[in-house]
Amino acid sequence: MTLDDLRVFVAVCRAGSLSAVARDLGCTQSAVSQHVRRLEKETGTRLLERHARGVVPTEAGRILQAAAADGIAGLDGALRRVDDLVRGAGGTVRITTGATTVRHFMSEAVVAFRRAHPGVSLEFQTENSSRGCFAALAAHDLDLAWITIGAAVRGIEQRPVMDLPWVLAVGADDPLAARTALDPADLTGIRHIRLPENSASRAHLDAALAAAGIRVRSDTGAADWDTALLLAELGLGHALVPALPGWQVPGSDGPLRLVPVPALPPLAVGWATRGWAALSPPALAFAAAVSRSCRARAAGQQ
Repeated sequence: MTLDDLRVFVAVCRAGSLSAVARDLGCTQSAVSQHVRRLEKETGTRLLERHARGVVPTEAGRILQAAAADGIAGLDGALRRVDDLVRGAGGTVRITTGATTVRHFMSEAVVAFRRAHPGVSLEFQTENSSRGCFAALAAHDLDLAWITIGAAVRGIEQRPVMDLPWVLAVGADDPLAARTALDPADLTGIRHIRLPENSASRAHLDAALAAAGIRVRSDTGAADWDTALLLAELGLGHALVPALPGWQVPGSDGPLRLVPVPALPPLAVGWATRGWAALSPPALAFAAAVSRSCRARAAGQQ
């Protein structure tokens, strides 16, 4: 039984899928299975049960998962603090985020943090979904993840920072571009530029549209919010996206308009970590700096 075995096992329990963890870690499904088999051989019992939609931990697996998640968080925190002692007043803050997170949520905070903490290194690891961020937290020596706040995840603490209202991105010549705001009913029949199925923001939006009884058609997909905006600007459809800090709503004099849809429930975003108590002082300072910056920019938009 190794620490890597436990990290991978915890990630599999959270994701409910061997293949998903393999994709997140950049390895084969067979390699992930080997970690689990070693643990099962060591414990002498089955730890996972296979179902049509993936895997779930057995009762023994749940016990091991809970203990391993807590232990890994404490051990990683201790190792980081030891490293800080060895290196002096510096240290490293390791963050996992989506592809466009730094630009939209962290740019000002990164500059301010660097000035205030010149001896601290910042390392960013890109993931393509909140689920990927959770898996990375469990499997790697990472401090923080910037995520879409969602359902509780065992062994992960989530802290909302801000709520993002939804806007519809349309070309300036679109009939909807002249509106100052839209109701959900106005979205019926739009050519929606969809986000990936594993996106937490897509799940949130799909649920909100379903609750409002709205069906939208889609023949175009995008990997992230920025790409969706570009495709809308090129006339490939309409993009329902959260209004990110610094964006002008309802738009500008350019080729794209951002029209608010205030009746849709806002999207909560914020931090996730394996344990706030285990974070180093620099990691806590960075999280606080980003939170302050986001809230200040959001207040400036209102």
